[in-house]
Amino acid sequence: MLALAAPLAAQERRIALTFDDVPRGAGAFFTPDERAQRLIAALREAGVRQAAFFVTTENLGTPDGAGGEARIAAYVAAGHVIANHSHSHWHLNETEAAAYLADIDRAAAWLKGRHGYRPWFRFPFLDEGGRDAAKRDALRSGLAARGLRNGYVTADGSDWHLEALTLAAKRDGKAMDMASLRKLYLQSQLGGIAYHEALAQRTLGRSPPHVMLLHETDLAALFIADLVAELRKDGWTIITADEAYADAELAAAMPNVPHTSGTLTGMMAWERGVQPPLAPLWMSTEMMSWLFEQKVLAKQGDGK
Repeated sequence: MLALAAPLAAQERRIALTFDDVPRGAGAFFTPDERAQRLIAALREAGVRQAAFFVTTENLGTPDGAGGEARIAAYVAAGHVIANHSHSHWHLNETEAAAYLADIDRAAAWLKGRHGYRPWFRFPFLDEGGRDAAKRDALRSGLAARGLRNGYVTADGSDWHLEALTLAAKRDGKAMDMASLRKLYLQSQLGGIAYHEALAQRTLGRSPPHVMLLHETDLAALFIADLVAELRKDGWTIITADEAYADAELAAAMPNVPHTSGTLTGMMAWERGVQPPLAPLWMSTEMMSWLFEQKVLAKQGDGK
């Protein structure tokens, strides 16, 4: 792992866990109901008081979305919160602003009034308009008019890609070594967090309350307790999404950059001319794919 600067040890490092695309389709190992039950149990086991689940309401109408309303209610009953991830999960840079806002409203109509609801909106694909500044600004104004805040992200480990690799392996009838899969999941998520913490330190001069982007995946159900344990060993405190989104500097940030997408701190670094640190190799989806082939599939049983 990268050697990080000395100030990291001098500050409390805090991170909130958030999960996108709820209710998500079935993964390689569990039914959606089994996954939700396991994820709730794992978060409880890990002592995570509150995670945030960003709901894509169109998913409720799919075959795998059957029972999704009950699963979302179960997350809330376990102490977690829910927020808006749109109805249709569109790319903003491929959609007219008015249609995109109407899609947000469609999801909001389902969400508002439900227990655990928070007025946060997370852009699908973290696409806040790409190179179209007028569209970006239209969405910023539209969210403010609706009383919605940007459900931004400050840390990401591309867990969606590793989940896609497991789904492809299952489809192709390939056995997976679970010890190696666990190791790769932890490496990729911890490496992503370390990188984004170093970037935040360079950009803000402090360790902010981070918001980690995860997805409602079978891998999270399997390994989230292990991830939390490793984070705590490394000096991290798991905080609530409410606490993370209370950071005044990040809440007010609206970076003006040539391409508006990705993590908030990444865009802030670009706006301020901050040179990012070198990223660990396993943050690359290409490297993650290679490691999956070499370790999870080709090295079955050795856990290396």
